[in-house]
Amino acid sequence: MPRNKLTATQIKAATKPGRLGDGDGLYLVIRKDGRKSWSFLYIRNGVRREMGLGAFGSGTGQVSLADARVKAEEIRTILGRSGDPFAETEERKAKKQAHTFQQAVTAFLKSLEGKWKNEKHRAQWEMTLGEAYSKRLLKMNVAAITTDDVVAVLEPHWKEKNETASRLRGRIERVLDYARVAGWRSGENPAKWKGHLEHLLAKPDEKMKRGNHAAIDFAEMPAFMIELGTLGGISARALEFLILTAARTSEVLLATWDEIDLTNAVWTVPAERMKAGREHRVPLTKQAMQILTAMQSTRLNDFVFPGMKKDSPLSNMSMQKCLRALEKDQVATVHGFRSAFRDWAGDRTTFQREVMEAALAHSVGDKAEQAYRRSDALEKRRKLMDAWANYISSTQNSKVIPLTVRK
Repeated sequence: MPRNKLTATQIKAATKPGRLGDGDGLYLVIRKDGRKSWSFLYIRNGVRREMGLGAFGSGTGQVSLADARVKAEEIRTILGRSGDPFAETEERKAKKQAHTFQQAVTAFLKSLEGKWKNEKHRAQWEMTLGEAYSKRLLKMNVAAITTDDVVAVLEPHWKEKNETASRLRGRIERVLDYARVAGWRSGENPAKWKGHLEHLLAKPDEKMKRGNHAAIDFAEMPAFMIELGTLGGISARALEFLILTAARTSEVLLATWDEIDLTNAVWTVPAERMKAGREHRVPLTKQAMQILTAMQSTRLNDFVFPGMKKDSPLSNMSMQKCLRALEKDQVATVHGFRSAFRDWAGDRTTFQREVMEAALAHSVGDKAEQAYRRSDALEKRRKLMDAWANYISSTQNSKVIPLTVRK
């Protein structure tokens, strides 16, 4: 059978997804996102097998055309004596030691160095593939992960947090693809959607796909804030701060003291931590400042709301646990408090729509309109946030509950 049909020039120029054959079982695989890798196809006992040989390239950990041909020849030799390439190649023998899913995640994320849109993007991947969502998989042998394991990770979040769960599924799929190419597992990817998980996980309706989050009605917010005030601890104060500022979960959890201007009562969230990629200034109400004063008196590290581990922020699930403690987790999500704020502002105030949307760090208008709107309406937003803080605090004692300092 003809061999060595490809050239380096052909490979670099190839962009159409599919396979290009070099001959006698060796193929270059081109994926939809442009990534290229090597695989070897063969048939044994009537069953077609595919063996990943590594990503195409000339860098560390990558496989050149010449190297791919050397690997292919080793496989042909093993097949010629009826051996098993998945167990007998020198590279496979060296990698025989089991790798955990966590090790696969670390290696995969390292392979993406320099490709992140921003640090927030990287942090999202690390968070979803870490203990917050993937704890069940972390210590498992990556070769032993099955469809049942993947479904067990996704199901708890599939209905209420479908957008997050869908992204998590895709990320797990890519990690397992990486592990297969690295020789740490073989066979079908248990996180694959089309023709696989789509038959096991309910297809979300359009409302769910748009990312609607369960929220407490704004009319119930003053009463809820009283309940929240009965909880001690940093997580409860973080949730109060999130509600008072109408901020996103990650913005609050990763807030650092150098972002806080206590003199002018302004919190400046850098662009790399914002969903829209633009710096966002948040006016701080007197209620929010009370929380910050209490947090500063028990400061443990650079994070405004520190976690249990040294030099770390609160965990991603910490505020959701507050809702669970108040038996509100079935009717509300942390992100849903932004919806409560927006509904209140639209229904109970006369502030301009642009001011309300700016408070949520949403873009308003087309690009031309945004270019001419230079101001972030900070002082107008300050009045709006003061009104919101006074509304949700209207029936409660404004005293800040003392924090318990961890020894």
